[in-house]
Amino acid sequence: MCSLEVEGGRRYGRLSAPATESRDWASTPHRKQLIQPNWKSGRLRTIYKICPASSWREAERQGTYRGSADDARDGFIHFSTAAQLPETLRKYYFGQTGLFLVAVDADALGDDLRWEPSRGGDLFPHLYGELDLGAVTAVLDLRARSDGNHDIPELKS
Repeated sequence: MCSLEVEGGRRYGRLSAPATESRDWASTPHRKQLIQPNWKSGRLRTIYKICPASSWREAERQGTYRGSADDARDGFIHFSTAAQLPETLRKYYFGQTGLFLVAVDADALGDDLRWEPSRGGDLFPHLYGELDLGAVTAVLDLRARSDGNHDIPELKS
């Protein structure tokens, strides 16, 4: 079990090992465009959610994160990989303060996590369901600079 404490004493981390069930993602009938990257390769695959600190604190009180208004509109919770974060921050969060970067163990999300084409044809992780806080590995403060961009901490892929 890996876990860590984040301010306020909240413990994050996987409570049990991820399921080992394999699935042929390319042949999923209701998602012909669905492609699953090789994330079951034995290494932790981390994805990231950007959200206002107030929304995350509410999720901690409720024990689950249900997503933003944009997530609810689209029917899934939007995530980014480490490589996709700079552009996501620039495009959707430029100049915003009071943001958290939530690191999530993608393996812990199971079949509800789907990788789908989005901006520029890149595959983005989308969670069709609520985010169980047991899948969270870290919560990081995103600091906005005076130029409107954000300082991104060193991240896992």
